[in-house]
Amino acid sequence: MRAMRWVLLGLVLLLGWLQYRLWFGIGSAGEVAALEAQVEHQRRENGGLEERNAALAAEVRDLKEGVAAVEERARSELGMIKPGEVFYRVVEDPAQRAGTPDKADEPAGADAGERD
Repeated sequence: MRAMRWVLLGLVLLLGWLQYRLWFGIGSAGEVAALEAQVEHQRRENGGLEERNAALAAEVRDLKEGVAAVEERARSELGMIKPGEVFYRVVEDPAQRAGTPDKADEPAGADAGERD
């Protein structure tokens, strides 16, 4: 009978130790859940990076094969024009950018109504 109690006590202690390791030890259920969340976050991040890489690869392919893309970049980034083309630059009036109205912007009938 005494031996049976020691065996039962040993089994209860073993069960307690295993439960402790399951919930709080290395590789516990909480740690596994945290690692699964990290894996999912990394998968989402990798998906975004794969899309970006695909877009960059398409742009590189277009630059290698197509003349139109090279021409467009030369025009937009370097300000280049073709021979025979005329370049026009539109410059804003500094007073209009600051938000102060110019007399040329006022309606023509505004002065006429004050004179009468």
